[in-house]
Amino acid sequence: MLVSGKELFQAAKQGGYAVGAFNVNNMEIVQAILEAAEEEKSPVFLQASQGAIKYAGIEYIVALARTAAEKAKVPVALNLDHGTSFTQVVQCIRHGFTAVMIDGSKYPFEENIAITQKVIEIAHPCGVSVEAELGKIGGTEDDITVSDAEAAFTDPQEAAEFVERTKVDALAIAIGTAHGVYKGEPKLDFARLEKIRNAVDIPLVLHGASGVPEDAIRKAVPLGICKINIDTELRQAFTKGVQQVVLNNPKEYDPRKLLGPAREEMKQVVKAKMRLFGCAGRA
Repeated sequence: MLVSGKELFQAAKQGGYAVGAFNVNNMEIVQAILEAAEEEKSPVFLQASQGAIKYAGIEYIVALARTAAEKAKVPVALNLDHGTSFTQVVQCIRHGFTAVMIDGSKYPFEENIAITQKVIEIAHPCGVSVEAELGKIGGTEDDITVSDAEAAFTDPQEAAEFVERTKVDALAIAIGTAHGVYKGEPKLDFARLEKIRNAVDIPLVLHGASGVPEDAIRKAVPLGICKINIDTELRQAFTKGVQQVVLNNPKEYDPRKLLGPAREEMKQVVKAKMRLFGCAGRA
């Protein structure tokens, strides 16, 4: 069954590892993630962005996640990724999401606090965990784009005040990652991460982790990162699987023979991430 995101956050914080959070858009992606989680004996976040909900429909997303979680022997949470409106959060909670992220980072500090508090007031009584974002992570996530000029790193003192006033369960921070494909190698601000970790006593979340060097991930996890988001690398693996089939057999038209290899490519990416994040064997 689906579990609250808070359960996964707390276990990760206590255990000193990060749980992988993988974006889903269709059945094959859900299957790839859960097969990987089962084989690696890892807890996992399935998460749907606004774009995924628009593409697949919230009923399909929830049905796929619930079916997968009911069959699984590992803990699974279903998370709204980068929710930008109170109405959308309510819709997700009503449909069975067990975790939500409210992204108020585009608003001034006080407005971000206000919208986060409003979400927590309705989410916590339902047993749903809440993740917020402070600082602006560059790049594009579906229809949300933050330019390089707009991107801003998270201020440790603001983080402390934000957490104290909102009582949020987890905080996504900006320390040098970006959504989408990196043009060069990302440089994470580990000194800032350590200051934030010392300023707040809650799990921290790293967005835009596709393409971040493995050494940087290994360094970030002991400094308080408890959830790591992966989307772009799954998309790339999916495309690679389909392209290989078409390249080898241009006349292939059976969707099962196109999507099966794509599912396997994604599964291998997820398994590697789970081992890297330290969540393998933690279910």
